[in-house]
Amino acid sequence: MPELSPFHLAFPVHDLATARAFWGGVMGCPEGRSSDHWVDFDFFGHQIVAHLTQQRSDAHENPVDGHGVPVPHFGIVLSMAEWQDLADRLTAAGTAFKIAPYIRFKGQPGEQATMFFTDPSGNAIEMKAFADRSKLFATS
Repeated sequence: MPELSPFHLAFPVHDLATARAFWGGVMGCPEGRSSDHWVDFDFFGHQIVAHLTQQRSDAHENPVDGHGVPVPHFGIVLSMAEWQDLADRLTAAGTAFKIAPYIRFKGQPGEQATMFFTDPSGNAIEMKAFADRSKLFATS
């Protein structure tokens, strides 16, 4: 698999101090540059930016594997060990999961660990890990 380029994602938050506590504290993402209106975070080697705004987007849900998956959402594919460590950390922090950590597509090429939750501003996040990362885009 070729080396991946870091992605950049900007997303809305309603309070920068709360965003710092969640993204920096609970999620363990180191803080980068910031201003009075935004904060950069190192999201597992990718740049995400929390932008202060009062505007919210209406989330929707699509059915996947018997669950209502929030749309839009973002996240990252971790190793199984990193995923389990994060699931344990989020559980210990009292995170209210939209979809609690579990294994989906068990025994299929796309078998994966997944969990969905929101940050304090309501941004939906999916964190996942594949049993076999080479099957990330497998169709069968």
